[in-house]
Amino acid sequence: MEILNRLHRSKFRSKFNLDEKDRSYLQSKGEKVIKEHAYDFFDKRLKVRLKKDGKQTPWKGHPVFVAQHATATCCRKCLEIWHKIPRDKILSDNELKYCVNVVMNWIEIQ
Repeated sequence: MEILNRLHRSKFRSKFNLDEKDRSYLQSKGEKVIKEHAYDFFDKRLKVRLKKDGKQTPWKGHPVFVAQHATATCCRKCLEIWHKIPRDKILSDNELKYCVNVVMNWIEIQ
């Protein structure tokens, strides 16, 4: 994915990595469960623009959270800047799938 190459060149985005706890969690749950978690997080936290945009994604505690910050899918502002998804519209199913795919590709690379 070209977007991952661009994000990797960002000084801020490139500093995110999965730690041993995240890797262990990934192994124990498997890709299918992690992908389900990602869909759930995006659906509940990013489908619509929240009043506290920029505060809805924790920095750690789940591999998907780390991946969201690394891939600029952590808030609607970042989605607009990096992925050209307008922040004032409800995410479509295709946009949700796109976000999950970006996150899952980043996790796979890790």
